[in-house]
Amino acid sequence: MPQSRLGPILKTAVLALTLSLAACGGGGGGTSDGGTNAPPAPPQPPTPTPQPVTRQAILEASKFLNQATFGPTYTEAEDLAYSSQSLWLRDQFAAAPTLHVDALLADGVANDFESFRAASDSYWGAIISGEDQLRQRMVFALSQILVISEGQTSVLSGLPLTSAHYMDILSRNAFGNYRDLLEDVTYSPAMAAYLTYLYNAKGDMETGRVPDENYAREIMQLFTIGLVELRMDGSVVMDGNGRPIETYDNTDVTGLARVFTGLGLNGENFWPDDSVADATYTPLEVFEFFHSDLEKSFLGTTIPAGTRARTSIDTALDTLFNHPNLPPFISRQLIQRFTTSHPSPAYIQRVATVFANGSYTLPDGTVIGEGQRGDLAATLAAILMDSEARQAPDTAPNDWGKVREPVLRFTHWARAFGIDGTQAWREDYLWDTSSSGSLGQHPFRAPSVFNFYRPGYVAPGTETGAAGLTAPELQIVNEASVIGFANFMSAFITDNTWGDNRTETLGFHPDYTAEMAIADDPDALLDRLDAVFTYGTLSTATRDRMREIIAGVPIDDQAPDEGRLGRVQIGVLMILTAPEYTVLR
Repeated sequence: MPQSRLGPILKTAVLALTLSLAACGGGGGGTSDGGTNAPPAPPQPPTPTPQPVTRQAILEASKFLNQATFGPTYTEAEDLAYSSQSLWLRDQFAAAPTLHVDALLADGVANDFESFRAASDSYWGAIISGEDQLRQRMVFALSQILVISEGQTSVLSGLPLTSAHYMDILSRNAFGNYRDLLEDVTYSPAMAAYLTYLYNAKGDMETGRVPDENYAREIMQLFTIGLVELRMDGSVVMDGNGRPIETYDNTDVTGLARVFTGLGLNGENFWPDDSVADATYTPLEVFEFFHSDLEKSFLGTTIPAGTRARTSIDTALDTLFNHPNLPPFISRQLIQRFTTSHPSPAYIQRVATVFANGSYTLPDGTVIGEGQRGDLAATLAAILMDSEARQAPDTAPNDWGKVREPVLRFTHWARAFGIDGTQAWREDYLWDTSSSGSLGQHPFRAPSVFNFYRPGYVAPGTETGAAGLTAPELQIVNEASVIGFANFMSAFITDNTWGDNRTETLGFHPDYTAEMAIADDPDALLDRLDAVFTYGTLSTATRDRMREIIAGVPIDDQAPDEGRLGRVQIGVLMILTAPEYTVLR
């Protein structure tokens, strides 16, 4: 039985079973004498046979899931084709979040270098095997705006519980309000350590000490309002001389830096000892004595001298949250992470308006969001359901789409072929995928607070650059990374990776059963791969070349499965490196 029909047939069987049980009265009805006097049940109408969905419906579902998840399986695309995007979104918004800290503690993980990769392995498991796929995609997007890094040279290296706590912050707030997210991030030990405001004491005129300005600068530049004033469509506001109007200057940084003083690990002392180890994965504590009691002026707001720390922080975050730049600044970057690298002004304005208003109505009439500024669920629904996001790939403008991040390409392979993400710790290839010889990208290990790439990056010496198009992901694309990705994926596709804890059954072992069943027919195999990965966008030239190569792998009558496996493996490698897959349109 082909895997593609298994889901609908099971659904029909369950429905038939439910109706038959209902016809029997559920086994608990009738009279006290065993129901012998009960009237006969009325005849039930025959169970309708669900009409098969069209291939086009599966392709449209696959495109949506390619944008909204870490990569669909064929069954997921087929199931969505039988359902609706509105229902899928409602289910995903209601799905419980995948969290990390408690799971790691249950496994005995501690904050030490021996557990260096524990948080990362847990995250691989979430994005490959987690059922809250939309939430995890949003976590990944937010992690590239509100950046921390636990790479081997980072202050967070060897603190997996601290990093996991930050991952949980993003997960819990992914569909919440951006104002709440900003607050949780501000009180996060991971962010405080990474941007150096942990143990940031008030200034001292006698010693010349001044508050650390790192977080004050980055929360404005990267997390909320950006460098220049924006209109709701993301366009830059110019002064009378044609120059961009800056959003803040150094006096704003100095004033805001006083706000983020007096924050330390939760405990009795501002300068703690090892007894507060568990405080490295709980919210920070305020120590008033070390908080600046001076007046704090920034962005047109003045906090009076003597204001307590939490009130100062609340006022600062409220000021940033209510700045007119916030909706277009955040909305544009979220669009880039999900659908297209160079969104049109109209697309940005529509999404930014939803961010500002806090609600979005799905096609089925369901209202997403609480009606409050900064609602991330409403914003995400607006991004994915926008008319530009849902346009057909063959009629989309040439500047529509985005280069798929390497992490998304790898996880799509893993999800499509039944990989158990919780086995990531067994794969030494996943120790660190940052180098261009592997993926050139590793979640939560960006090289700096500026992420893997800048949202405004325009690639020099390229056609996109000549057209003035922003293409962030191209900042990590080069000759070495293209070859490195193909080599990295070849090892996984052919089940030839390595790890001390990897066995013949444990680790990342792909399941190609459904593909091998149709490998005798190159066109059938290509149809399936095209549906899952490129949703019908393979060009005639690409498809013809792939068919030729697949058909060139012989199938020996004496050992047919060996040839079938070879056909599938080469087909998967070709689809993952095809230009039609590399660019998500």
